[in-house]
Amino acid sequence: MALPTSEIETHANPRHAVIWLHGLGADGHDFEPIVPELVDPAWPALRFVFPHAPVRPITINGGMPMRAWYDISGQEIAQRQDKAGIRASIGLLGELIEREVARGVPAQNILLAGFSQGGAIVLAGGLRYTSKLCGIIALSTYLPMAEKTDAEASAANRGTPVFMAHGMLDPTISHALGEMSRDYLVQRGYAVEWHAYPMAHSVCAEEIADLKRWIGTRLA
Repeated sequence: MALPTSEIETHANPRHAVIWLHGLGADGHDFEPIVPELVDPAWPALRFVFPHAPVRPITINGGMPMRAWYDISGQEIAQRQDKAGIRASIGLLGELIEREVARGVPAQNILLAGFSQGGAIVLAGGLRYTSKLCGIIALSTYLPMAEKTDAEASAANRGTPVFMAHGMLDPTISHALGEMSRDYLVQRGYAVEWHAYPMAHSVCAEEIADLKRWIGTRLA
C-alpha cells in the first residue's frame, strides 16, 4: 500500500529529495511550514515528500486511533517496543525511497528526515537501507531496536552522515535516551553531528539554522 503524501518542490525537475516523517498523532502537513525557513535559494531543486502515517490504535493513548508509525505501549519507549510496527514502517519508508528513485532521484541524493516517531523510523530504516543515501536527519528521537543494528545495518550507509538534535527539556523522549542513541552510533563509527537545545519536544529556530547549514554541506 503506497502511503498518501503531501509534496513541495522548490524548483522544477528536482534531482534531490527530502523524505520527512512526522511524529505521533500529527500528519504530513506538520512540517510543511519549515520548508521556506530551511531552504537556501542557491540549493539545487528539492522535492520534499511528507508522508501521512497509517492510522492505528495507540495503547498509551487508551487505544485511540491516530496516525502513527508504530504503537507505543508505555512511557518507557525503549522497552517493549512494537517491533512488528517499526519493521512495517521501515518497509513503507523503503517504498517511498524507491518511488523517488523511479522518479529520477538517485538514492545518494535522498535525505531522510523525521521528528520523534518519524525520526526513529528514518534512523532505523536509513541505517538498514541497501543503497547509499545522502544523509539522515533525526530530530527529538532515539534509535529503536538498537540491539538489532549491528546484525541488520547496511554496509552502504556506514559512512552516511547523521544529524541528530534534541531538546534538553524533552518530557516525551528524554534527552538522555537521545544521547544514548547518539553514543551507540558513534561507537560504531557513524558520523553523527549532535545538537542539544534548551527546548521541550519541539523544533526551534536555532535548530533549523543548524540543519540548514548541515543540509547545505550535503548538497554542495
